[in-house]
Amino acid sequence: MRTLRTEDGLPLHWRQWSKPGMEPARGTVLIVHGLGEHIGRYESVAARLNSWGWNVVGHDQRGHGASGGARGDMPAQDSLLKDLALVIDQVRSDERLGAGPLVLLGHSMGGLVAARFVVGGLSVSNGGVLPAWFRAVDALILSSPALDPGLSGFQRALLSVALPVVPHLAVGNGLKPAWISRDGCVVAAYKNDPLVHDRITPTLARMIANAGVEVIEHAAEWVVPTLLMWAGGDRCVDPRGSQAFVDEAPVAVVQAQVFERLYHEIFNEPEREQVLARLQSWLEGRFGKLGAPQPQAG
Repeated sequence: MRTLRTEDGLPLHWRQWSKPGMEPARGTVLIVHGLGEHIGRYESVAARLNSWGWNVVGHDQRGHGASGGARGDMPAQDSLLKDLALVIDQVRSDERLGAGPLVLLGHSMGGLVAARFVVGGLSVSNGGVLPAWFRAVDALILSSPALDPGLSGFQRALLSVALPVVPHLAVGNGLKPAWISRDGCVVAAYKNDPLVHDRITPTLARMIANAGVEVIEHAAEWVVPTLLMWAGGDRCVDPRGSQAFVDEAPVAVVQAQVFERLYHEIFNEPEREQVLARLQSWLEGRFGKLGAPQPQAG
């Protein structure tokens, strides 16, 4: 685990997975984890990506895992976007990691952050100015993204009341561990993981609620090649958010698949091999196999 320093002085822990002798790699996949968890939970996904010829990096988002910050909180609405830009800059500056395509892979809240990050690049086409944190990426993979957190009218009203009064008060996020997977071993490991927490503040909740709306509003303008996979049996986020995005996005840019029976963490379900096969097929169709000539991006 390595450490970067955020603009407000917090330690941001990140790690890299590479397969010995894997030269040259297809590129780098940067994993962005979900609410309450940490990047260490993606060890098996990283190992599979390594076996397909990809370097993998990922960071504990602020307020999560081994990184600094109050649990489940953030100081501003763009804090997680700025942190992601910091990690991307680190990857790009590495002679080995920055040599090939850079693909973001975001799960749940991490999928929302990654998608909102991509939206930043659409500002120019709308006559706006690129945000300072924006960095171009070559492709995007979304796993059960939190495009619709499933807030009820009462929860939204409560959020609007709490935000100006106690913006950084951490409370339970209301998500049950049993909802993440139908694999009992995955749920047990999650419950016993000391780096997992269930905290969320009104500031972070507002970001999640607002960013999903922004992403869906910009779906028709999407230009970054994207694979969106989501769980039909999701209870942590509303799967209708993913469907709403797909309904508006260009079919030539966004490929999508819903796994109807699966729970939220599609990479940790009993049918994980089906999900990984879909991921591998998309990556190889886009970037080729390790050892094969790389297709031209575009």
